[in-house]
Amino acid sequence: MKTRQELSNGENIIDTIEISTPLGPMLAGATSQGVCILEFINRVKLEKEILDLQKLLNAVMLPGNNPHLDQLANELTEYFEGSRKVFSVPLHIPGNEFSQAVWKILQEIPYGQTCSYKQQADKMNNPKAIRAIATTNGRNRLAIIVPCHRVIGSDGKMIGYAAGVEKKKWLLKFERSHSEIPADSLF
Repeated sequence: MKTRQELSNGENIIDTIEISTPLGPMLAGATSQGVCILEFINRVKLEKEILDLQKLLNAVMLPGNNPHLDQLANELTEYFEGSRKVFSVPLHIPGNEFSQAVWKILQEIPYGQTCSYKQQADKMNNPKAIRAIATTNGRNRLAIIVPCHRVIGSDGKMIGYAAGVEKKKWLLKFERSHSEIPADSLF
């Protein structure tokens, strides 16, 4: 691991911290532009996500803090207290045009609600792209903030969450319990 003094010219820094949550620790990282990663430590293929992100941003991840991480930590605390429904922390989400469109739709799914991959595809006016959309959802590096946990199968099944289906169920049930939607209508 490089130190800040060993960075080569042009290399950027992703400051990282670990944030404790009721579902376990999360890795959070931010550039000067905004939060670029928030993942559960036990996420499937986390190491690959980190390498891909570093390559996309020509950056190295180093322990450290910045104002975006401070804001993120506060907003996550509020989220897990049930008082925050929408995040306002600046985000730095590198990706192609299709990926950006998929992640934008995810951010439009209201707190406490779900949609299917098919509904997500329909909303993007691309009904044949269900598999590509599901794959792109899986490459989302901003758990909870870009709420891919709110996407379920058309049959209502809890599928496709890299941090584990149990975490997905917990997050959905938690959100329902802090919204106007009855918690028992989830499953």
